[in-house]
Formats: sequence, C-alpha cells, structure tokens
Amino acid sequence: MSEPLVVTAAIIEKNGRYLVTQRYMDKHLGGMWEFPGGKLDEGESLEECIAREVEEELGIEIKVISKFVVSSYTYENGLEIELHCYNCEILSGEIEKLGILDYKWVEPEKMSAYEMPGADLAIVAKLNMDKVK
Repeated sequence: MSEPLVVTAAIIEKNGRYLVTQRYMDKHLGGMWEFPGGKLDEGESLEECIAREVEEELGIEIKVISKFVVSSYTYENGLEIELHCYNCEILSGEIEKLGILDYKWVEPEKMSAYEMPGADLAIVAKLNMDKVK
C-alpha cells in the first residue's frame, strides 16, 4: 500500500464566511470547489506548504494561526490523501485568480450548494459543528 498524498488547506474566515476556490476544469476534480491549498513539496513544512500554495494560487500572503483538522480520504480512483487544514488569516495582498478558476466567500451552512471533493466535506462538517456550539 502506498503512502497517502499529503496536502494542506487554508481555512480563512471573513465576516462569518469562508474562502473557497474553484479548480480549473482540466485538473483532477475539475470544477469542484475547495479550501485553498495544495500538495506538500519534499523538505517543506505543512505551514510553509500552505503559505506557498495560497500565494501561488491567490497572490496573497497569509499567516498560519492553528491546526483546524486533519482529514483522510480515498477517492474512487484509489488516490489516498491526508489533508491538513489550518486556520489562517490574510496578512497582505488582494485575491487574484492566479491558479484557480474562481473564488467565493461562503457561509458554512450554504457550502452544500457547492460541489466539493470528499476530503473537504469533513472540513465543512466541522465548520458547521463549530458554529452550532
């Protein structure tokens, strides 16, 4: 059995809404909405990965605040991922569509209207649970 692919995601909140981005149509899971982030490069920490990916995709600088949740998921094609999610805040810059098709700020209870990858559904569930508390 192969090792899971380690990926990161930024949980960025503004006025009760969370930033989600849309994948390019020609990519794996094309057209789906997800929390911004991406694959861990060799020799990189999880925090460095998330900051790099968000800057590459959105052109903004973020600060990693705290671990939010870790989600493991195996897709139908057998790809197993380990998704490390962190609460983050924007330090500087304006969001640009550098490596994404689109972005939106969405309330957790409305995220079910967006088609999301399986691994991201655990994040949405936790956001909704935390909101109820």
